[in-house]
Amino acid sequence: MSGDKSFFDTNVLLYMHSVADPGKQAIAQQVFEECAAGRRIIISTQVVEEFHSAGTRKLRLPMEQMRLLTTVLLDLPMVEIAAVHILMALEYEEQYQVSFWDALILAAANWADVPILYSEDLNHGQLYGGVRVVNPFRGEAGSPDLPSTV
Repeated sequence: MSGDKSFFDTNVLLYMHSVADPGKQAIAQQVFEECAAGRRIIISTQVVEEFHSAGTRKLRLPMEQMRLLTTVLLDLPMVEIAAVHILMALEYEEQYQVSFWDALILAAANWADVPILYSEDLNHGQLYGGVRVVNPFRGEAGSPDLPSTV
């Protein structure tokens, strides 16, 4: 199981750079670093776009820093969103009663055949197609509730 790929939703990546919640920041950094060390991370073009936009608008990180952080993400294995993913997302939106944007994340993760999606936006532990959602911020006293893949 330790070799399984993991898909990262935008919110987890943003927490890595947000000082608003140091506990979540530490957990996000830990999960990302462990998966990165094992070369197990996959993201999508949607995640990169959302990360750059939210990092600039919500976190108010300097543009120079956001350009660097965004560029680093481009080196990760990536699903390039195309019409086929949008069609899958339309189906998932209805099937799972989630937002279109969350459905598009699920479509990309399923397309890449990734068994774990780190996100706090979807139901922790739920299986969506072949992807199980793991909210790394769940757990007792702020400790992550991580699967055996981490």
